[in-house]
Amino acid sequence: MDGAAGPGEGPAREALQSLSQRLRVQEQEMELVKAALAEALRLLRLQVPPSSLQVSGTPAPPGDSSFAAPPGLPPTCTPSLVSRGTQTETEVEFKSSPGPPGLSNGPPAPQGGSSSSGAGSPGPPGILRPLQPPQRADTPRRNSSSSSSPSERPRQKLSRKAISSANLLVRSGSTESRGGKDPLSSPGGPGSRRSNYNLEGISVKMFLRGRPITMYIPSGIRSLEELPSGPPPETLSLDWVYGYRGRDSRSNLFVLRSGEVVYFIACVVVLYRPGGGPGGPGGGGQRHYRGHTDCVRCLAVHPDGVRVASGQTAGVDKDGKPLQPVVHIWDSETLLKLQEIGLGAFERGVGALAFSAADQGAFLCVVDDSNEHMLSVWDCSRGVKLAEIKSTNDSVLAVGFNPRDSSCIVTSGKSHVHFWNWSGGVGVPGNGTLTRKQGVFGKYKKPKFIPCFVFLPDGDILTGDSEGNILTWGRSASDSKTPGRGGAKETYGIVAQAHAHEGSIFALCLQRDGTVLSGGGRDRRLVQWGPGLVALQEAEIPEHFGAVRAIAEGLGSELLVGTTKNALLRGDLAQGFSPVIQGHTDELWGLCTHPSQNRFLTCGHDRQLCLWDGESHALAWSIDLKETGLCADFHPSGAVVAVGLNTGRWLVLDTETREIVSDVIDGNEQLSVVRYSPDGLYLAIGSHDNVIYIYSVSSDGAKSSRFGRCMGHSSFITHLDWSKDGNFIMSNSGDYEILYWDVAGGCKQLKNRYESRDREWATYTCVLGFHVYGVWPDGSDGTDINSLCRSHNERVVAVADDFCKVHLFQYPCARAKAPSRMYGGHGSHVTSVRFTHDDSHLVSLGGKDASIFQWRVLGAGGAGPAPATPSRTPSLSPASSLDV
Repeated sequence: MDGAAGPGEGPAREALQSLSQRLRVQEQEMELVKAALAEALRLLRLQVPPSSLQVSGTPAPPGDSSFAAPPGLPPTCTPSLVSRGTQTETEVEFKSSPGPPGLSNGPPAPQGGSSSSGAGSPGPPGILRPLQPPQRADTPRRNSSSSSSPSERPRQKLSRKAISSANLLVRSGSTESRGGKDPLSSPGGPGSRRSNYNLEGISVKMFLRGRPITMYIPSGIRSLEELPSGPPPETLSLDWVYGYRGRDSRSNLFVLRSGEVVYFIACVVVLYRPGGGPGGPGGGGQRHYRGHTDCVRCLAVHPDGVRVASGQTAGVDKDGKPLQPVVHIWDSETLLKLQEIGLGAFERGVGALAFSAADQGAFLCVVDDSNEHMLSVWDCSRGVKLAEIKSTNDSVLAVGFNPRDSSCIVTSGKSHVHFWNWSGGVGVPGNGTLTRKQGVFGKYKKPKFIPCFVFLPDGDILTGDSEGNILTWGRSASDSKTPGRGGAKETYGIVAQAHAHEGSIFALCLQRDGTVLSGGGRDRRLVQWGPGLVALQEAEIPEHFGAVRAIAEGLGSELLVGTTKNALLRGDLAQGFSPVIQGHTDELWGLCTHPSQNRFLTCGHDRQLCLWDGESHALAWSIDLKETGLCADFHPSGAVVAVGLNTGRWLVLDTETREIVSDVIDGNEQLSVVRYSPDGLYLAIGSHDNVIYIYSVSSDGAKSSRFGRCMGHSSFITHLDWSKDGNFIMSNSGDYEILYWDVAGGCKQLKNRYESRDREWATYTCVLGFHVYGVWPDGSDGTDINSLCRSHNERVVAVADDFCKVHLFQYPCARAKAPSRMYGGHGSHVTSVRFTHDDSHLVSLGGKDASIFQWRVLGAGGAGPAPATPSRTPSLSPASSLDV
């Protein structure tokens, strides 16, 4: 047949096609080289100063081929020399008309495969634009336009490569072009931050870890001078602290003469009057002593029932410099500090405290957390040290003065009970001596820990240990077999033993009637003991509250019990106990506020999901998620709430019945943000797999179905917000990108970020953006701000930072080094902040201190967004903050 191919014709045809394809590739490569060289020559000619051209008197002819633009460049590009802000070199910029779509869409991809949202981002057509920095080989993929026809794409691709090659040749020595590549040569150096206001009023630029981030100025702002300056008129007042530090601390619960219960969490000592209600001691509620700069670890109450000593741990400041531990003595009625004890004398922290009782509390005993657990005695009124000695290398858990003899001090802890004799040096700093006598266990088994002890009226001492035993200690004459320590003629030995609990005894409390209460760990029992350690009555703490950590005798027969799951219970042995203070037990991250009620929801590493009532300051309900919860958001109706977990799983729960109405998994990476659209029709879920998953949601929020995925981030998603019309999303990622998405149009990335400059956002929680870039401190490494939230009236911005502080800025905060009102109290990095629905309160979460602070917003209120008031303050004002 004529159509049949010969035996060797098939392979020959394939070889011919291969040769033809290679020839086309070589032709394209030659075209690229020619274009690059032409562009390089053209730009090199532009580097010649105009003055030299005038001197030479030989202007280039109009038809000079060295000025010919390569294929794909706009034919109307005219060079202009513009000196920008703080740059030292002169940069070449082009005033151009709109070119082909492939040339002006999308930011360039920076070093290491992560996209930078900084230099090289597109500007509006027809205005000055900075020259594009070098781009990666995959840049054409990110810049390609879906509207280009197949025949145009190869030509555009070659044109873009030509421009990129020319930039490499001409701008290789420019600091600006290396900003996203080499942190060492970036403006300000690594870790620096700098704002650069474009002369054309188009954008501002800041740097994080040497990476440029460009943010476009909304069209309604003619000058940065129009924006508000100074701290906001609003202030914060600490209204309520949720939680109690019972998980890992002792000596943490006492009752004052006023009837207030004193305890601590984070850097705050809380004075709580059971019964609730607003106000101070007369009307119940909470008051707070906030003089400490790091976490409080122990308390002691003066015999007068008014003065309080509180010891804090060591910490580090914002610059990483160590902060020294110290003891504060303060007045519980006025909350004024009376004395600061031991600044520079303690290491690591203060582990235990005790006032003397026999001499009306004239002395204070302190044990620090150093390796030797230094034991020191201080004059309370003068704040001077009277004696000091190395205690033991084992941990010390409790210390106390004998109430009848201040020269006798007892310490207990890991495998020891020590009886100290303090002599001399009263009134003479440093001249006192401390000698130790070690308790002798004799025939009794030495326990691993002795966490607590109390002094009996007859002079004996009771200790509770890790074996569940209560040991009675008394003085006895020494003999040759059991000599006392320190050359003493007598020793302390065990008089009696009673098995009281299964597991450790964490607390002992001597009551006013002479009976003793003991609190168990494993068995969670409270037992009352009469003379001779006869059990009188007992009660058991419910399991979900944890073990007994501390016991305090309240007014009348009332008892206060602190637990290891950070709850404070109130009641008695006959009627049982109910919680008055509750909290989380591990690191917190997830927070959202109810859309119409003063309620908020929290979740964290303890796997508990908790709904709190901000009016009654109580826990409304709590459920066990079985997994770590990291983020949450209420549906606009408030009927359901979405919770993102660390496994890629997310749940939707009914807020009334607490039932799970939806359970979905997206990938296997942790979820960092979930956010409903303002109309409730969509749910966006940001994952650590770099993807934002979009779901369409039913009207009641109970049902959802996958709508699409927003893919384009080159690092994990950190924050996102919906536009007010519910069609668009702004998102931030771990490598400081700012990207915009058209959700309604099919989850497409908006390549031209300039077009989103005037879009209005329903919420503002993204930490990067023009309206909030002023919140970033100098020298920030990009992780200094964990959370940000704009108030609903759009007047202020609250910021949670990595240095235990909550800040309040004016909104918009678009001035470099903007001043703020700064508030302390958290003892760990602050992980999240959110305003309540009516902006009356702000809620903040501590990270590892597991604290929840509810702040009252005071000052200029009112509905509606704040107007942009003109200001004469320079836009680049010095950094400042107001400590409150």
